[in-house]
Amino acid sequence: TETEGVTKYRLDFEQAPLPHPSLALQLEPWRQRLCALGLIGGNDPARYDGLGFGNLSHRLNPGSSDFIISGTQTGHLEKMGPEAYALVILCEPASNAIHAQGETPPSSEAMTHAAIYSAAPEAQAVIHVHSPEIWLQAESLGLAVTNPAVAYGTAEMADEFARLIRSGSLTANLISMGGHEDGIVSWGKTLDEAGELMLQLARQVGMAEPGR
Repeated sequence: TETEGVTKYRLDFEQAPLPHPSLALQLEPWRQRLCALGLIGGNDPARYDGLGFGNLSHRLNPGSSDFIISGTQTGHLEKMGPEAYALVILCEPASNAIHAQGETPPSSEAMTHAAIYSAAPEAQAVIHVHSPEIWLQAESLGLAVTNPAVAYGTAEMADEFARLIRSGSLTANLISMGGHEDGIVSWGKTLDEAGELMLQLARQVGMAEPGR
């Protein structure tokens, strides 16, 4: 079994206050909703040896390749400010390298987020969660599934997402990560669109938001 949360790309990281902090604050309400469902989290010995899981991002501007993403190993945090997010300013899948800045390094899944933004120009937000309930039923739920032989956080996984998106065969902006246990990804033209897609899946497998 893979160790969760390990960054596999080469990271060129500038330690500095996060540019565009207001965008990180816009992501936070959705992150908290997903945490409440257990789709993002950490510090649970029964799940992935207590390591953090799940992340979300937002494109800086329409047409831009830059995006704000939650930081690595932040899933356990109840609330996050801009200091827990990173700005990815360049992704180079061919050399397996990412350039970013902020106070916390970007999620280990940043390469996959970058691939989605590249392959789907209309995408403005991406959400990656962990749900065994959804993942185990991916095919019956009609989800596209990446090659099980391809590991998370790699250029090969980025290629898988690009291949599926560009195939024109997707019925929704949703993909199950066949080689990444419990990994499910959604994206949308807005953050609300990406979030609602994920919530619809959660409801289909019997998960309900606390207090809603």
